Amino acid sequence: MNFKSKAGLIAGMSLGLVVAGCGDAENNENNAPENDNANNVNNEENNNADNGEEAAGDYGEELDYTITGIDAGAGIMSGAEQALEDYGLEDWSVQASSDAAMTQALADAYENEEPIIVTGWTPHWKFSDFDLKFLEDPELSFGEAEDIETFVRQDLQDDEPEAYEVLDNFNWEGEHMNEVMLEINEGADEDEAARNWVEENEDLVSEWTDGVDEVDGGEIELVLVAWDSEIASTNVVGAVLEDIGYDVTLTPLEANQMFQAVADGQADGMVAAWLPTTHDHLVEDFGDDLDSLGVNLEGAQTGLVVPEYMDIDSIEDLQ
Repeated sequence: MNFKSKAGLIAGMSLGLVVAGCGDAENNENNAPENDNANNVNNEENNNADNGEEAAGDYGEELDYTITGIDAGAGIMSGAEQALEDYGLEDWSVQASSDAAMTQALADAYENEEPIIVTGWTPHWKFSDFDLKFLEDPELSFGEAEDIETFVRQDLQDDEPEAYEVLDNFNWEGEHMNEVMLEINEGADEDEAARNWVEENEDLVSEWTDGVDEVDGGEIELVLVAWDSEIASTNVVGAVLEDIGYDVTLTPLEANQMFQAVADGQADGMVAAWLPTTHDHLVEDFGDDLDSLGVNLEGAQTGLVVPEYMDIDSIEDLQ
């Protein structure tokens, strides 16, 4: 294959008043533990709230109010910018980088138990290697859970029906994708990790190729955004297409270029469209010139991600 991350007592003057006072004292004494407990609870809640605000403030200063992102054209970056607006985080900014740079920054911070906030998504190998959590997003700045979908150029079914059939049949789960990503992260070549997975999952792969004839030398170009998740899926599909006889080229592009390449017929397809949120704007721009083959992986998620050792649980905690 070619390859192009929220008391007092009141004293009386009479015996009756003294007796009454003693009764009040007894009642106050009996209630004291209850009152003390209530005060302790309130103080603890206040302290926790203060600590949460202090922690968020400290994190902001330590991080220079910067969230580590990926490539600027990714939909998750738009979601992060939307979160800054939705939660009134005027002091914060999202720094564009790349998937590789983001995960390296996360690994460096994690090793030293330092704070870091990244744009993140699942499936992704980092959730297997590190103890991480998504920050809660009550405003749904990043939307609901997503699916990953397949799109091809409009005339692919007529030109290359076998490739079309494989791409149409392609469907797997997050655990499958994680297996490939982890092997790549541990040092395996991308094509090697994909081929190992294909060989070890013949039953599932046979469902993708059921009724598909072999071809002799046809050419297929698949495009992808160079995220670890999409590198894994595209290499696996590429390996399967090669096994039925295609000469396959994999070309990494920015998200908008990926959609445009397939819409213009410069590339044959992609298995890397995150919907309904991350790439929705690109479907609006190019969808009329694409052939949608539906979902290939369900239940993906995007958002802001932090290590579990950080004392925040929600994007609201950054306020």
